[in-house]
Amino acid sequence: MKESRYSSRLMWLMLLLIAALGFFWSGTVTITNTSGDWFSGAVASVDDVSADEMTAGDAELKLVPAPKPTRADYPDIGVSSRSIVWVVAQMHLFFGALVLAVPLFVLVIELLGMYTGDSRYDDMAHEFMKISITAYSITALFGGTLALSLFLLYPDLMAYLMRVFGAQMMVYAILFFLESMVLYIYYYGWDALRYGNAKWVHLSLGLLLNGVGATLMVTANSWATFMMAPSGVNEVGAVIGNIWEVMKGPLWNPINLHRFIANIAFGGAVVGAYAAYKCLAARTAEARAHYDWMGYTSNFIAILAFLPLPFAGYWLMAEIYAYSQQMGITAMGGILAWLFIIQAVLIGTILLAGNYYLWSGMSRTEGSKRYQGFIKYIAVVLVICFLIWVTPHTLILTSGEIAALGGSNHPLLGALGIMPAKNIAVNLMLIFTFMSFQIYRRSDKVATVSWEKAGNALMVAIYVVAIVNIIFAGVYYGYFTNTVYKVGSSVMQVVSTLTVIISGVVLDAFLYRGAKTLPSHWGQVSNRAQYALFALPIAFTWLMALMGYVRSSVRTHWHVYTVMKDTSPDNFIPTIGYAGNMMTIVTVMFVLFVLFIFWIANLSGTKQVPPYAVRKVPAAERAGDAA
Repeated sequence: MKESRYSSRLMWLMLLLIAALGFFWSGTVTITNTSGDWFSGAVASVDDVSADEMTAGDAELKLVPAPKPTRADYPDIGVSSRSIVWVVAQMHLFFGALVLAVPLFVLVIELLGMYTGDSRYDDMAHEFMKISITAYSITALFGGTLALSLFLLYPDLMAYLMRVFGAQMMVYAILFFLESMVLYIYYYGWDALRYGNAKWVHLSLGLLLNGVGATLMVTANSWATFMMAPSGVNEVGAVIGNIWEVMKGPLWNPINLHRFIANIAFGGAVVGAYAAYKCLAARTAEARAHYDWMGYTSNFIAILAFLPLPFAGYWLMAEIYAYSQQMGITAMGGILAWLFIIQAVLIGTILLAGNYYLWSGMSRTEGSKRYQGFIKYIAVVLVICFLIWVTPHTLILTSGEIAALGGSNHPLLGALGIMPAKNIAVNLMLIFTFMSFQIYRRSDKVATVSWEKAGNALMVAIYVVAIVNIIFAGVYYGYFTNTVYKVGSSVMQVVSTLTVIISGVVLDAFLYRGAKTLPSHWGQVSNRAQYALFALPIAFTWLMALMGYVRSSVRTHWHVYTVMKDTSPDNFIPTIGYAGNMMTIVTVMFVLFVLFIFWIANLSGTKQVPPYAVRKVPAAERAGDAA
């Protein structure tokens, strides 16, 4: 089938577009101002000014320290200000991630449709945008609510951030209006710009839309990372650098990469749930086949983006440790450490659901019988690695249980609770997930090249060497060497995993060039596979809420870390139970809103038959029929 034949081209187009947007960021978001006129009190070249001089104020240099609010400076509205901002901000981030991700892969799908001449790709891309257009309005509503909540509940913090970033926030507002205009032109002008040279105009609008959206994301990320790792300011918060120095903190690029990849995976999971919803509700075989294909494409996007996501997370945590060991210890070894066990459960759920969908989808193709025997072995490895990943190092026990056990660590399983074992587990899960993906893509093809056996042998050798290297590096360097080698071994493991993924993609591209394609029967897949597509966005949403809580909580009692203290009644890290309830609330809220979006998208395609179109049969004619 053409659908699976062009899946590798879809992947390469996505990767090329991601690289293009990376170059776009480097030339677009470098908004500098060495004069310091963009923000009140900004000076570009002041290095050594004492805290006393800052506090006293210097009228000539206009150096203004960060405010020091007291508890009385925070409005008392009778409910937790933190909880209000938490819910609104998280909902805004959920929908913001969705509306930033969907146009990205929609553009790639549209380009693929033009390249192949298959109008079904164009129709699918248009239908995906139908979801994004409704979500965009909800994003704007939550964004406005968030801004009002922050200015009302945390006025001193917002006044300080406005002073630091100044006109950049006005640039953000202008970009938001520009994105709105381009989005509506892109969506509503789809049919008017569908063919010929007009198609290039439409594709250019899509590229502009993604460029503006990516710039909005990285701009907002600079505000969040400034609060975690402030740059361009001195020890009391006075601005001593230009706007670029303020934006480009040590955590900015890691957050940009992590959120960009996560948004694509999240967006693919949400539109996959839409396809599953439509597939289950389909009343014709043709409609079921169409939405089954849409679900496959969505799962393809979500899993493809999810595979490199843990490595982006590793980079982010490494930069957090490099900036502040205290923040790193708070996240990974303090009160927040147990949340990473929950993170492992959610990531394991995503991988297991994604693999199950691939295994179920193999029933569509006649050639899948060649690979059915591999599934049980892949499943065993995934389950074992999942169990290792969720094994804690330190158990929560009573004093009696500690005495009976001989300590808070299990004598046998305690070794599985440290990072070397978990690095082995997560890398093997990613490799075997890619294996499921690879055999699925091969199941409807028969290679015709003369070097097929040599190519398969090379692929097997790459898998074996990578797996042995991952296990050896984790065991030897993780348990029998010092900390430096333990950290270095993770790099070897990451390189091994990426080598398998990149080699598999490249090798298959050549191995199956001009391959014979076996028939695929879209729509002939069990309903259980569609339920797996529903599980993906729920797990993704809960995971995003969890990691958002961790990222925010590592600041502990600081609004801006080490610069501006939080003296509000909520200046503490919430308990895990309270945080879990809040994360569940926002997840349920998002799912309800997403179901509303699905209903709206379905409603727009429903037409009521006008009353006058129904012919009324005269009484005499009815009597004649009865006779």
